[in-house]
Amino acid sequence: MIDVVNIRRALISVSDKTGLVELGVALAAKKVEILSTGGSASALRKAGMNVTEVADYTGFPEILDGRVKTLAPKIHGGLLGRRDLPEHLTQMNRYDISPIDLLVVNLYAFEAAVTQGAEFAECIEYIDIGGPALIRAGAKNHDFVTVLTDPAQYPDLIAALESGGTTLAQRRRFACAAFGRTAAYDAAIASWFASQVGDRFPERRSIVGTKRQILRYGENPHQAAAFYITGNRPGVATARQVQGKELSYNNINDTDAAYECVAEFDEPAVVIVKHANPCGVALGTDLADAWPRALACDPVSAFGGIIAVNRTIDAAVAEKMADLFSEVIIAPDAEPEAVKILSKKKNLRLLIAGAVPDPTAAGTVIRSVGGGFLAQDCDCGQVHLDDLRIVTQRRPTETELTDLIFAYRVAKHVKSNAIVYAKSAATTGIGAGQMSRVDSARIAASKGGRAIAGSVVASDAFFPFADGLEAAIEAGATAVIQPGGSIRDAEVIAAADKAGVAMVFTGVRHFRH
Repeated sequence: MIDVVNIRRALISVSDKTGLVELGVALAAKKVEILSTGGSASALRKAGMNVTEVADYTGFPEILDGRVKTLAPKIHGGLLGRRDLPEHLTQMNRYDISPIDLLVVNLYAFEAAVTQGAEFAECIEYIDIGGPALIRAGAKNHDFVTVLTDPAQYPDLIAALESGGTTLAQRRRFACAAFGRTAAYDAAIASWFASQVGDRFPERRSIVGTKRQILRYGENPHQAAAFYITGNRPGVATARQVQGKELSYNNINDTDAAYECVAEFDEPAVVIVKHANPCGVALGTDLADAWPRALACDPVSAFGGIIAVNRTIDAAVAEKMADLFSEVIIAPDAEPEAVKILSKKKNLRLLIAGAVPDPTAAGTVIRSVGGGFLAQDCDCGQVHLDDLRIVTQRRPTETELTDLIFAYRVAKHVKSNAIVYAKSAATTGIGAGQMSRVDSARIAASKGGRAIAGSVVASDAFFPFADGLEAAIEAGATAVIQPGGSIRDAEVIAAADKAGVAMVFTGVRHFRH
């Protein structure tokens, strides 16, 4: 097995011309013969390099509007022929096939075409055939062939040229990246095609991400972890970090929970999250108005939490936020003066997302389990006033109805069993992740204390017995929102009527596990 391979012949066919000229100059300086196609050849010639057109080399022209240009035995034989097997070399000589030592290919921009909303027929034409075939051939024969699929790899190749060639270890790393690229490309095509034929859950599904960073560790220090980006939804994955320490696994998870929750509201909103659960949510005339009411819900849990807002951070709210120790603040934007104020907190991570995600946009949620994964539609539904069914003798007041909708939207982002008390568009107590709904009601009430009196209460799922509702009523709740659907609904409604509280059914459950 050969370790260092000296590059004598290269095939270049790229859609993304970034760094192409610099690479070409480096190859020319080492007297590397360059084969190329179309726009790549033109760009290299324009920069003064000698290039042989693939069609001239193979003796066969591009045909079918460019669909066939590199699918030729002289090309694939040059990539796949083993230099250490006499029978391969004999056949290559017989058919006048020269070895290709370096392959530089990036693919048609299929993903970009889909993202930009191209029509079906146009997307089909963006499906690259020759490119993936070349990449897979070169990567398979990485003992002898170096394969580059990303301009970010060019500096490493240029440095290797100065050292006499690429090592086997380098070629294996490049090959690994090459197979990852073709896998991601095919996965994008398969996912798009499934959406075109209305198959939400195809027979085979691939999950593809682009690595954003290696994390210091996972949930715990003994767990290795990395962060991958799978799309362009505004949020923690696409946000720009303005300041602060490197994000941790738990920071990213919690920040996602906070930003998705704050996106539920059209009004200026503040969400404070701890361990993926909201511990304070409030609306206001502006962020500075909403901030103290969100914090008041559970100031103890808010310490060391994640803050998300759905408006640009100004100096007024930045001053208030700076008084609390927080791990992360995420916002669509921040004024320069606000950034200056928050920069005094050296370890605080400030993330600018550029926009707020659409809480009603369709999507798929993936969760791993031992030996597989679960895939489901995202919980992108929202309950509005017209969706409510009043089931008690007393109707909710207009103020209660507004607070009920608010509380239910918060409950959607609280781990089950979820109970949320709210008053005047601010949470007053939150109970999350308990095995019993009545325990969630009592925990939320204990956190809210006297602030619970006069609040409404939201439950993410139906009350299986009246005891959970009775605990909320005992704490001071005056109106209730829940999905309904229990075999004991009549018993629960009777308990509400007996206490003189109003209750509405939504018909929509918001379990979050």
